[in-house]
Amino acid sequence: MMRGGFLMAASALALATGGIASADTLREALVRTYNTNPTLTGQRAQLRTLDEGVAIARAAGRPQVTANAGFNQDITKTGGGTGRNLNASVELGYPLFNGGSVRNQIRAADERVLAGRATLRATEGDIFTEAVGAYMDVIRDRSIVELNQNQVRVLETNLQASRDRFEVGDLTRTDVAQSEARLALARSNLETAEGQLTASEENYRRVIGTMPDDLAPPPPLPPLPMTADQAVETALQNNSDLVAVAAQIRAAGLDVRVAQAGRLPTVSAVASGRATNYLGTADDQFGGGSSVDNTQTATGAGVQARIPLYQGGLVGARVRQSQAVQSRLLEQGVEIERAVVAQTRAAFARYRAALDTIESNEIAVSANSLALEGTRAEQTVGTRNVLDVLNAEQELLNSQVALVTARRDAYVAGFALLNAMGQAEIEDLNLDGGTALYDPVANYDRVSRRWSDWSQDETPTPVATRTVVGPVDPDASTTPVTPPAQ
Repeated sequence: MMRGGFLMAASALALATGGIASADTLREALVRTYNTNPTLTGQRAQLRTLDEGVAIARAAGRPQVTANAGFNQDITKTGGGTGRNLNASVELGYPLFNGGSVRNQIRAADERVLAGRATLRATEGDIFTEAVGAYMDVIRDRSIVELNQNQVRVLETNLQASRDRFEVGDLTRTDVAQSEARLALARSNLETAEGQLTASEENYRRVIGTMPDDLAPPPPLPPLPMTADQAVETALQNNSDLVAVAAQIRAAGLDVRVAQAGRLPTVSAVASGRATNYLGTADDQFGGGSSVDNTQTATGAGVQARIPLYQGGLVGARVRQSQAVQSRLLEQGVEIERAVVAQTRAAFARYRAALDTIESNEIAVSANSLALEGTRAEQTVGTRNVLDVLNAEQELLNSQVALVTARRDAYVAGFALLNAMGQAEIEDLNLDGGTALYDPVANYDRVSRRWSDWSQDETPTPVATRTVVGPVDPDASTTPVTPPAQ
C-alpha cells in the first residue's frame, strides 16, 4: 500500500527547479482544496453530528432529574374558605435495566461514527480526484490554446506568402483561397479552445477555491498495479466506501436489538421530594383547629418496573422495520462492492489505454513533424502544392492536441485508480506539511461523554472560502453578490 505521499517529494523537486519555483504545484492545490472545499468541510460537519449521536445514546442510560413548581389560588370553595399554596417538587430517576437498548444504541452510534469517518475519507479521495482533474484540465487546455495560437501565426505567415506568390504569378487564386479558409478555421478552433480554457479555469476555482496561476507539471504517479485483478484486490481491502457500508450494516443489526428490547421489562430507581406552603391559608382550606401545618414536605424512594404485556403490535412493527433497513443496507453493500470493482477495472483500463495512446501519439507527432518538413521542402521544388502543406500542418496540430489530451487522461485515470483502491486519501498524499489536518477523533473525544445540558458550541460560520465578493446574509432567501474580481 502506498503510504507516505508522492506529492511531498515532488513539491521539493518543484522548489528546487528555478523555472517553476513561482508556479502553483499540485500539492499546493490539494492543500487548498483540503482546507477550503465546501463539500469536505460539510462532510466534516456531518461527521460531528454522528459524534453527537453517541452522546445522545449515552444520555438514555444516565440519571434524569426534573423539577416542578406551581402557585395555586382558590377562587371559590363550597362550605369553606378559599386558600392558596406554593408547591415545588423534585424527581430523580435512574434506569437499572432496559433490556440492553441503551447499550446497543451506544454501540450502534459508535458504528455510525466509524461509518462517518470512512465516508469522510471517501469524500476526501473523491474531491482530491476532482481537484486533480481540474488541475490537469487547465494544463491541457492552456497547452491546446498555445498550440492553436501557434497554428494561427503559422497560417497567417502562409497566407501572406501565398498572396505574395500570387502577385508574381507563382500561385493561383485557388491556392490563396485555400490558405484563407484554413486560417479562418484555425481562428475558429482557437476561439473554441479559449472558451474551453475559461470553463476549465472556472471549474478549477469551483473545486479548489481560487483562479489558477501558472501551474507546475504534476509529479509522477506512484507505481500502480500491473493487472486489473491486483487493483481490484487492493480496492476490496482499502476502499473507504466499503468500510463505511460495513459499519452501517453492523449499526443496523444493533438497531434490531434495540427494537427487540421493547418487548422486555424496564426497571428504574426513583426518588422524589415535595414541599407545599399554604401561605398562611391552611386554616381556611382545612378548617379552624386543623392540625395541618402551613408548610408540608414529603420525600420518597423506590423501584419501579414497567412490564409490557401487549402494545398493539408496535414492537413487532419496529423490529421488522429495523430488519428491513438492515436488509436494504446489505443489498447496498453488494451494490457498492460491484461499483468499486467496476470503477477500479474501468480506471485501470482507461489508464492503460491512455498510456498506449501517449505512445502512439508521440510517434504520430514525430512522424507528422518530419512529414511537414518534407512537404514544405517538396513544395519548393514543385512536387507538392499549398493544400498538401496545409494538410500536413493540420495533421501535426491534431496529433499534438491528441498527445496533450492523452497525457492529461493518463494522469487523471491513474489518480482515479488510486482513489478506487483507497489510496488517494489524506494520509496517502502527505499533505500535513505546513497545514493542520482535521482530526475526527478529537471532536469525538470532546463531545461523546459530555454530561452537561448547557454545553454547546459557538454559532457556526462557514469554513469554506467563497468565490464571490460580498457579505453573506443567512436570514435572506437570496443573497446578492458582487461578481468576483478578474
